[in-house]
Order: sequence, then C-alpha cells, then structure tokens
Amino acid sequence: MKKLIFSLLTLVIIQLNCFADPAELIKNAGTSKDYPNANYLVVLDETSVDVQETGLSYNTIHKIYKVLTADGAKQLNHLTFDYDPLSAFIEIKELTIYRKNGVVEKLDEEKFYDYPAPARMIYWGARKKMVDIGKLEPGDGIEVKLFKKGFTYALLYDTSQPDDSKYIPPMRGQFYDIIEYWYDQPVLNKIYEIKLPNTKELHYKFFHGDVKLDTKKMADKTIYRFTKKDMMPLESEPEMVGLSDVAPKLLLTTTADWEAKSLWFHGVNEDFGSFESTPEIDKKVAEILVGAKNEMDSISRLNHWVADNIRYSGISMGEGEGYTLHTGDMTFTDRCGVCKDKAGMVIAFLRAAGFESYPAMTMAGSRIEDIPADQFNHSVTIVKLRNGQYKILDPTWIPFVREEWSSLEQQQNYLMGIPEGADLMITPISAPENHPLKITGNTNILENGTLEGNITVFAEGQSDASLRGIFTRNLKSKWDQSLENELRLISEDMEIIEMTYSDPYGHMEGPMNISVKFRIPDYAIVTDQEIIFTPIVASNIFIRAQAHLSANVDSVEKTYPFKDRCSRLVELNETITLPAFAGASYIPEENDIDGSAASFSGNYKIKNNQILLSEKIIIKKRLFEPDEWTNYRSVVKAQQKFANEKIILSR
Repeated sequence: MKKLIFSLLTLVIIQLNCFADPAELIKNAGTSKDYPNANYLVVLDETSVDVQETGLSYNTIHKIYKVLTADGAKQLNHLTFDYDPLSAFIEIKELTIYRKNGVVEKLDEEKFYDYPAPARMIYWGARKKMVDIGKLEPGDGIEVKLFKKGFTYALLYDTSQPDDSKYIPPMRGQFYDIIEYWYDQPVLNKIYEIKLPNTKELHYKFFHGDVKLDTKKMADKTIYRFTKKDMMPLESEPEMVGLSDVAPKLLLTTTADWEAKSLWFHGVNEDFGSFESTPEIDKKVAEILVGAKNEMDSISRLNHWVADNIRYSGISMGEGEGYTLHTGDMTFTDRCGVCKDKAGMVIAFLRAAGFESYPAMTMAGSRIEDIPADQFNHSVTIVKLRNGQYKILDPTWIPFVREEWSSLEQQQNYLMGIPEGADLMITPISAPENHPLKITGNTNILENGTLEGNITVFAEGQSDASLRGIFTRNLKSKWDQSLENELRLISEDMEIIEMTYSDPYGHMEGPMNISVKFRIPDYAIVTDQEIIFTPIVASNIFIRAQAHLSANVDSVEKTYPFKDRCSRLVELNETITLPAFAGASYIPEENDIDGSAASFSGNYKIKNNQILLSEKIIIKKRLFEPDEWTNYRSVVKAQQKFANEKIILSR
C-alpha cells in the first residue's frame, strides 16, 4: 500500500510540474529581442496518452503559445485540428487568452467550429476543428486544452460498434505513435507522456538528438515521460531529404517486430476479401492478356492497364478504408481509388491470371526507421515470379510511364504483407543506364549568325516519363505547342521547320523519340575576327529531364543528406559545322570527374571546319549522404560550365 501511495504521489507531482501558472509562463517566456527570427513561441506542448489494453488511447493535450510579432498574431488568430470521424474523436475543452495587460479571457464555445476538411482527390470525410481566436497583439498568450481518442486510419468501420470500440486501432491490442520534435517556431518545452499497461512492452527510440526520459512503474501501468527543452527551428537546405529523415522525432510501438506487422497486414486484407475476382474481372483479364508473350509481358499488361485506367480518386466507402484495400469488384466498378486500391486491383488481376501476388506498404518521400511503428503513406503491389523472386509493381506512380514501378521510389523502405511474414526491406538503386537521355545535334552556323540543323532525342525510364509529360500533361490539341515552348526556352527566336515525336500514349510500344528541324536567326556572333556561340545541345535543353541542373549549388557543403529525383544517364553530342576559322581562342574545358554520387566527362574536338561536342553525365542514385555533395556539386557545375561559357573562335 505504501508503494502504491508513493507511486500515485509521484504521478501527481509529475503532472503538477507542467501545470504551472500559464500567465507566468507566458510572461517569462521571452520577447522578440530574445528570438529575433521568430513570430511566436510554443511555450509548452504537452501530450499525455493513456493506453488501454485494447490499444485504444486517450490523449490529453495542453498547448501554450506567446505572440512575438504582428505576423505571429495573424498566424495564431485561429487554430485548427484535423481528425477523421470514422476513427478519431477530438474535443476542444477550453481556450484561454492571456492579454499582455493582464486581462484573462475564456473563449466561448460559439467560437469553436467543426467543418469538413478541404479535399482534393481523396474524399474520405476528414474534418477539422477550428477555434476563431480573433485579434491578438505581440505579448499576448494562448492556452488551449484538447481531448482526443482514436487513431489515424479508419478500418472496417461498422456503425453498429458501441461506445469507443470504433476508436480501437486496426491492429487490436497494439499501440504506436510518432512524435515530431520539429516546428517552424521555437519550442521552449515539449513533453510527451505515455501510460502503458504493464502487460505490454514498449519499444521506442529517439532519433536525431537526445531527450530526457523519466519512467515510473505503477501497479498496473508504467509511465514514460519524454521531455525536451529549448528547440529551435531546423534550418533547411536546398535539395535536402524530408524533415522526418533529419529532424528529432520519437517513435514508440508495442508491436514486437516487422514480421508481426507483415502477418497482420496480410491477414486483415485476406479476411476482408480484398482480392477476390468476379466474372467481370476474369473477362477483362482474359481480354488484356490476349497475345501476351511471356510471364513479364503478362504482368506488365495487367499492371499498366490498372495504372492507366483506374483514376486516382479516393471516395470514402466507410468500411474498407485505412489499411484495408477496397475489393477488386468495388475498384473495378468505380474505376477509381487511392494507391492502396490501385495496388489491390492489380493483385486481383494477377490472381485472376494465376499469379501469386500481395500488397506492400511503403513511405513515399521519407525513410522508415527500424521501429515497427506505422510509418507508411503509400501502398504498392508485389508479385512472385516463377523463379521465386518477388517483384515490386506500383500502378499509382506509373501512368504513362514505361517502368513497372517508379524509380523515383528507389532507396525506399517497404514492408510486404505475405503469408510467411517479412522484415523491412529497401528498394534497390536503379542503374542510371535504365534512365538515359540522349540528345544528338547536327547543326550549321552561317555567316549571318543563323544556327540551323536538327536535334534528335531518345529517352527511357524516368527520363522518358519526363519528356512524355510534355504531351500527356496537356491537351492533344496543344502537343505541338507544348514541345515548341520547351524548345524556345533556349531561344524565343527559334523557328520550327519540322518536328516528329513518338505517340505520347504509346508508352508500352517503345521509348520516347523526338526529332526537330529548326532555325535560329542571330544565334551566334560572327564577325571578321571572331565566332562566338554555345552549342545548342550543351545549352541545358530539355532540362525537365535533368533534375540535377536545377539543384542549388551555391553552398560548398551540406549538413544533411540530399536527394535528386532519380538516377540517370545523360549523353550530349553535337557536330557543329562553321564558317572558316583559324583556331580556338577559348573552349570550355573540365577534367573528368568521378565519385560515389555522380560522374562527368566532356570535351570538344576540332575537325576541319567542324567542332564536335561530347558530354556524359551520370547521376548514380536518388539519395546521397552529405559528404557526397562535393562530388555531386562538381558534376553539376561542370555541365553548367559547358552550358554557360561560350566557345570563341578566331578567324
């Protein structure tokens, strides 16, 4: 009994420590002189989570803000809180304004609003709670108290469920949370407290920094209290990876390992019947596979039919959201769905064709840490080939793309939902040779400075997708104009004599090819003494397929990992025929560069009255470590040098 009383007293003391007088906390928090780059302060951000045996959690949230500037007053004149009523409940308990003149105002509930969240492409019934705070001034403070229960994703919702049962997480009995420790304004004190039944084991890790942890074991629950003070906003860098990959964060879960999550994900969808076929699906599959040549041709036909014909649009069906993939019948009938539903449609198609196929979860845009919390925002498909290997398919990211999954997702973690269970995996680096961009020019510079000739462009993989987007992202009636606009980025005076290109919608018939015959008056400076020009192929033409050329290379070093869109191979070649000249006064030169991130080789050769340009650039992967920036930057600058520095010939 004494031990229990002591434990309860300790809990009371812990709770009281964070409920100091808000007015005093706000008054002593500091001013704009102390935080010259901030608009407001987060004086306190505290969350207390009480986890039940079912995994259901009750969250008490307490936040205190202080306005520092007029801009901060505008930013804090209303607060919003997102939730999905299918799986979560949130209540604004009270909001108090502490005026700098000492007046304390309790905001009436008539200032609390509940309304549908704005939606685009995904219409799942999400809502917002909003508090209309009104006019604030520097020095004012705000205290808000909230109550929340439930989880992020809705799953197998049933209106007959009583009481709080619909807020129990999908993986019943399990709990997880991801707590971000990054803000765009200073945070003086952040507290996260979890009360977990002693029947459960908590797995947790704090990333990218440290945190103070206090624990206390009670009779039936253990309290874990994580505290971090005086956090300043993270200074972002151009091309840096997502904040989640570099900023402080806390991950917690009661799930033992990834295999347990994999088995659950497999079972919940099989039990729901997500991949069952119908006569209509069987008929469409048979139609698609007519003339299929082999195993991969069959898989590709089914994958791309779904990619191109199932529109990305999510409509709430109630039962079936979250981790449950809509049934094949539903998606096939509606011809729409989000990533999980498109993935599920491919699985249903593949199974109808006799293949073994399952769903997988991934995180597009960020790393998944090796803590089995639910760090997922995207779903893809896996299919087992005859050789026993699993192959990834992604019908969401490949509409009018020649890949079976998107290489924009290379070096990305994923978890397969398969019968035997799986560990966390990572998608491989896609070889740059899979994404070539080859631009070849054959041009002439006339005595009057006119440049005329032709260029041909070949692209495959993600380079193909970038060029194909010139057309598929525009109306067919504007295809020619779209290509002309791309070319005129080099010179507004370009005259298009003739141009041809592959069928933009024939992506499964072959790679993208473009051919252009053109003329540009006054392109070069031609005098009796000199000829000055830049080869058109070197001039960063079709930059949309060369993301590295858009990188900000001003900084000499990086603090954080950085990214490109995709690995790629760029080959630039041009033969320029010129009026008679005596020799070269200046030709851009650069030593060959090679490293773990990228490589460059480039040169000019003079042959009779011609100059031959040759450049080769290789971007070797998508994600890079900070120490690879020097190599990557030098390659970009080398290519830019060939684009920006003109050839000067003497006559």
